[in-house]
Amino acid sequence: MGPCVFSRPTQQLNTLDNVSLLDIFLSAGNIVEPHYHQNAAELVYCISGAANVSFINPFTNCVFHYQITPGQVVNVPQAWWHWEIATADNTHLLAIFNAPIPEVILGSDILRLTPSEIWAYTYCLNESNVRNTLAPIQRSTFIGPPLGCHQGQGQGYQPYAQPPHPYQQHYW
Repeated sequence: MGPCVFSRPTQQLNTLDNVSLLDIFLSAGNIVEPHYHQNAAELVYCISGAANVSFINPFTNCVFHYQITPGQVVNVPQAWWHWEIATADNTHLLAIFNAPIPEVILGSDILRLTPSEIWAYTYCLNESNVRNTLAPIQRSTFIGPPLGCHQGQGQGYQPYAQPPHPYQQHYW
């Protein structure tokens, strides 16, 4: 046998082509805002804490919720609208993508960049109400809710009140 020769990690791990990883750290109640990856599927692996991973199947319009704890994983197919909400403090998720650079379209960008008159016209809404409702969204959110958000008790989504049963689905 010949001497060992140093090689670059990419040469040693060539079976991991087109894979990327993203560490996500959340406190209870934090959400990775609704979004989709137009060029990648995503595995969401729970390292610590707990989270609800939810997505919409675009072919059936069914909404699925999966609660994951350490060692569990949820597969989000490519281009499916999805979000993750921590149900425990010190939640650490690892997102694994089948693309070297996963592209993302964020819900906050869709909401803030689409003119309010388009929302109003398309859905027969009051344009002034739409403008006022969306005005606080000034930039991409990524992790929500934004600092300083003071919604009253009972408002908003309470993911930690009653975690959904694994495989629970909702129909629209």
